[in-house]
Amino acid sequence: MEPAGRDQPEGHPPAGPPGAARGVPARPARTGRTAGPVLRRRAGVPGAGGAVIVLEGLTAEHRVEPCGVDVPPRFGWRVAADENGVVQHAWRIRVTDDAGREVSDSGWVESAECVDVPYDGPPLHPLTRYGWRVDVRTSHGGAEASSSFVTGVLDGDWHGAAWIGHPHPSGAAPVLRTTVDVGSVAAAAYLVVAAGGYAHATLDGRPVDDAVLSPGFTDYDARVQYVVTDVTALLTPGRHILELELGRGFYAMAAANTWDWHRAPWRGEPCARVLLVVTDARGGVTRLVSDERWRAADGPTREDDLYAGETYDARRPAELAGAAAWVPATVVPGPRGRPEWQRQQPITAAGRLEPVDVAEVGDGAWVYDFGRVIAGWAEVRAADAAGEVVELRYAERLGPDGRADVADHHGYYAGRFQTDRLVLAGAERPVRWQPRFGYKGFRYVEVCARRRPELTAVVVHTAASRTGTFRCSSDLLNRVHELTVRTVLNNLHGLPTDTPKYEKNGWTGDGMLGAELMLMNLDTHALLDKWVDDIADSRHGSPAPAVIAPHGGWRMDWTPAPPWHSAYVLIPWWIWWYTGDRRPLERHWDGMTAYVGHELARSPGGIAATTLGDWVSPETDPAGGNAPEDSRVPATAFLALMLDTLARAAEVVGDDGRRWADAAGAVRAAFRAEFHDAGAAMVRGAGDHGYRQSHNVLALAFGLLEPGEEQRVADRLARDVRERGNRLGTGALSTKYLLPTLTRYGHADLALVVARQTEFPSWGHWLAHGATSLWEHWSPDARSHGHYFLGTIDDWLYHDVLGLRPVRPGWRRARLAPAVPGLDWARGAVTTPYGRLAVRWHRTEAGVAAEVEVPVGVVLDVAGRGGPLGPGRHEVVLPAEARPGASLHDRGSEPTQGG
Repeated sequence: MEPAGRDQPEGHPPAGPPGAARGVPARPARTGRTAGPVLRRRAGVPGAGGAVIVLEGLTAEHRVEPCGVDVPPRFGWRVAADENGVVQHAWRIRVTDDAGREVSDSGWVESAECVDVPYDGPPLHPLTRYGWRVDVRTSHGGAEASSSFVTGVLDGDWHGAAWIGHPHPSGAAPVLRTTVDVGSVAAAAYLVVAAGGYAHATLDGRPVDDAVLSPGFTDYDARVQYVVTDVTALLTPGRHILELELGRGFYAMAAANTWDWHRAPWRGEPCARVLLVVTDARGGVTRLVSDERWRAADGPTREDDLYAGETYDARRPAELAGAAAWVPATVVPGPRGRPEWQRQQPITAAGRLEPVDVAEVGDGAWVYDFGRVIAGWAEVRAADAAGEVVELRYAERLGPDGRADVADHHGYYAGRFQTDRLVLAGAERPVRWQPRFGYKGFRYVEVCARRRPELTAVVVHTAASRTGTFRCSSDLLNRVHELTVRTVLNNLHGLPTDTPKYEKNGWTGDGMLGAELMLMNLDTHALLDKWVDDIADSRHGSPAPAVIAPHGGWRMDWTPAPPWHSAYVLIPWWIWWYTGDRRPLERHWDGMTAYVGHELARSPGGIAATTLGDWVSPETDPAGGNAPEDSRVPATAFLALMLDTLARAAEVVGDDGRRWADAAGAVRAAFRAEFHDAGAAMVRGAGDHGYRQSHNVLALAFGLLEPGEEQRVADRLARDVRERGNRLGTGALSTKYLLPTLTRYGHADLALVVARQTEFPSWGHWLAHGATSLWEHWSPDARSHGHYFLGTIDDWLYHDVLGLRPVRPGWRRARLAPAVPGLDWARGAVTTPYGRLAVRWHRTEAGVAAEVEVPVGVVLDVAGRGGPLGPGRHEVVLPAEARPGASLHDRGSEPTQGG
């Protein structure tokens, strides 16, 4: 029987306006088109063959009706049909401006492609809404659909908009204000906001969009993201007040911390750059820019720090009503980086949780339990005498005394940690408040107050929609999968981060390990693409990236670290493989090759070194650490993997890959000579603590051994797993590859036993200890209970249990080969660029009976079946034990180009 579903953050109602009613009653946000883009499409109609053809999922630059596109857009759509065998034959794209005038017409193009089709018309105008229509012809008839996009600041002309801030910084979050006079009904109005830190924009007190912690975080010396919002509906005729409250974020970190964000080279006081463009019905254009004519005041947020928390004085809004609080804003240097549209989705309030328990733990102290670990904050509803303080301390777990464990046990921060303070305005002025400029990792909130307030937890993360699904006949595996997705979401805040509680840093190795599962489960294409730029920016003149990106000058030296730096090479490759988008590879090719060439040059004899090896293997300290083994093995393995990847990617970018293929062969030979013990059928390094699963897993997964050697090494690996009581012995780097490697070499039954193990170390051990998210270490004493990099079992669940994997870029061709006996059924889907690829299988006496759904544009190879399946719904029978599909790391296993 299929297990019942569990609560998911996506299922909760929206949290309402960010920071709603910070001291005043809440009002619903009135937003422009960006708040809820509407996809306009014609209903499907029967074609010549009787099939109903519908075009759906229209995107420009991978977003539905995006606002702010600053490059010539690439268009995409999906062809859906109610009959099998539909093939797109041709398309035609027409683009019109905001007055309905035709800008470009591609004419009919004979092509089956419907992904990343480039705009080929004349240059587009900045801050203009364009409509676009696509017509297609298919084997079963035609269809059309339309959508729109708004351009960004294409020409770099901000019309004199300056960076402005408060002339006398006090530590409080500054508020910037101006008036906007609208003489007639606006035909179009676009607000552009960039910030050093965060900027919360309102018109007449109402948020202009649903975003929080906006704009996105970058290396401010390299790039500064801006957000474009359609505010046409908000600018009715008359006078309006445009206001921005500014938060520090990573730009203006106040308190000292171990990562030196408070000393970042870009550091300055919070500031903003604003451009408002209003067009009337006659075509007249009015522009408002940020300059010294704006007014500034200290806002009610008296302190804000991403690690420390916020202090909010609910009495302050009344003071801001008086003119005496306001002074002229001042022009400031601002961030030095080039402006860039925030192409990744915004961070939003994604759901709300009510407490499952409230325990009184002292006089005026209560602990609220929200049932699971999340990233976000608490909304407070309270009333008491003016000046009374409500203090909230956020924690992932409880201490032995039942109180929230809020201590900084590692000495990372100066001063308070994950603590908010709300100063009340009086018993007659009830306050409903939530923080605005920082998020926490927590399950518990300990509240100290004179009177017990009401609390609701707000789940906050990048608005990356769920694109993959997985379930099977093992409840334990289903729980691990759901916790994996939850934990990834808890760590998506404009980039993949390392724990929402402790760090909020973009560790490159962590993001590299999770990239594939992110691309299968969530719409993380744009976020990962942006983050690769962050990795490139972190080099600061060096060929090698930093280990965290963005990087603010952290003085701890982690070089060399090729397993972590490999994110710069592998993530662009995986974006290409899972989405078909080649631009990250093309954009970073020179940087990638310069880095790998540098790594090769500092690896004498082809043997690399690293400061970061197979992190958090079971024997290590729960606070983190390298495995007790020769770290040159993973360093050299990842060097070989990067060289192989460059050799394959060279074809995509039109380069010659022979240099990289030859170098990869030399490194593999050096690896075998240095580390492979053929007599013992194992890979080992100097100073290893016993047999190391990680060494052997990486050697097999990355193809570092000769074909005749591989099976003996795999069998020896399986023997070690059994000798450990069917337990893994891997850390973060090799856990990703352990179960796929066992499965590939004929030990799928053992892989399943390991996957369902409940003794330490295992995923089931976490569940047995009440885990509601994934942990940073196999031990219950792990530093963080909100970390995803040991959740890479999810790759195996999709590729080998469900049995789906891409064999051409963008899933243009896929393979179905469920390869894990011992499970009765599995069902799931991935959202390819062409549509939903879904499978439901169950075991029968004859083998594995499967129902598959193949989208138009995808061809599916099925294990044990002679020919591929085309678009449509099919029922097939597979062998009882299929051979796993080829790994994306196999040398020469799949062509580089799709088709």
